[in-house]
Amino acid sequence: MLTVRFVLCCATSLLAIEGSAEAQTSAVPVTHFLASLGVNTHVAQGYDYEKYIPALKYLGVKAVRDSTGNVPNLVALHQKTGVLIDIFNAGDLPGLLRAGRTLAAAKGLLSFEGANEPNNFPITYDGETGGGAGSWMPVANFQRDLYSSVKGDAALKDYPIFDVSEGGAEVDNVGMQWLTIPAGSETMMPTGTAYADYANVHNYVIGTCNRYVDNQAWQAAAPTAIRCWDGLFGEYGYTWRRGFPGYAGGQLSAVPRVTTETGWDSVSNPGGEVVQGKVLVNTYLAQYARGWRYTFIYELGDGEGGGGNQGLFHRDWSPKPAATYIHNLTSILADTGAVAATHELGYSIANAPVTVHDLLLQKSSGAFDLVVWGEQIQGSNDVVVGFGSPHAVVNVYDVTSGTRPVRTFANVNSVPLTLSDHAVVVEVMP
Repeated sequence: MLTVRFVLCCATSLLAIEGSAEAQTSAVPVTHFLASLGVNTHVAQGYDYEKYIPALKYLGVKAVRDSTGNVPNLVALHQKTGVLIDIFNAGDLPGLLRAGRTLAAAKGLLSFEGANEPNNFPITYDGETGGGAGSWMPVANFQRDLYSSVKGDAALKDYPIFDVSEGGAEVDNVGMQWLTIPAGSETMMPTGTAYADYANVHNYVIGTCNRYVDNQAWQAAAPTAIRCWDGLFGEYGYTWRRGFPGYAGGQLSAVPRVTTETGWDSVSNPGGEVVQGKVLVNTYLAQYARGWRYTFIYELGDGEGGGGNQGLFHRDWSPKPAATYIHNLTSILADTGAVAATHELGYSIANAPVTVHDLLLQKSSGAFDLVVWGEQIQGSNDVVVGFGSPHAVVNVYDVTSGTRPVRTFANVNSVPLTLSDHAVVVEVMP
């Protein structure tokens, strides 16, 4: 809870300084941002996990999401790549707890997750089927029991629990729009029922209008209602199927939250593979800057989990531009040390339009990595990053160009940038 609020705080302060004097802004450890990057895999569905190993090492992401169908291979995937696993299934609580204990013993568990989209995939729990167009009481009972079982287990209690996804589809008001049901909510489940530590949303960046527009990723990550995006508001503010009220608008920004699915199809969605790559890097950045603790892209490879071309890699496991751009980002930001304490950097971004966003990170070396990204689909903007004092060395990287600096400046107190539809990293050396 405290960590998420810190991120929300910092994201707000970063946005507030655009176009202002060189305000002192606190950095976030780069490892905290890198830990938020996740991707969906399908080990449980029988796909060859060994093909995932070079792909995950290339990407540099730290988390994967999968279900309980093949836990030994998930353990092996963790051991060979270092990724942590968000684990879920459809109503088998004993199996989910066993999987969690096995992964925890191998130090490969990230989190537990509730049922995946019960509106599309109804579950059976304790002999009763729920979700879809029927009662959601079995879904609520499963989520409640998952929470109490994990929190009552000495070996598991410290692991976070992600909520059911697409809870806004509940047919009867079982209170899935709350992490813990408050007094006066008038739900079918009693006050105090605890479901999760984190709200869980499938706010696909492509949205529901299948269009590519300015601020695509920024809008998908909004905590409030935004047309064309199925986001936090429709699941936890005012449920999209029946309109059951949840958190008030001002409360939503503070709700701890994760995205366990988001993505962009490189064939059926606009722009092809290059646009997919730029948008998905922007998505990782926008999600984190707007307060999402973890973001899992759907999916690692084309053709898995029902087909389609949402993968970061082709069917032959050659990288798409999306994989390359994410690899470039994680390579530029890579940090093997621990940040003892983050510091402040004075900077401003002059002439920045509303499509320009920024995130200040810091490495264990003391270097600041200021990530600045544009979400303008046509044209470009010339902006200037101004610093409060001169810096001896400033390197500029472009995530679409590679992992080496595209420009290096010496003894400067400002850096000019031309921004359009993707991210650059301005690294201020210590």
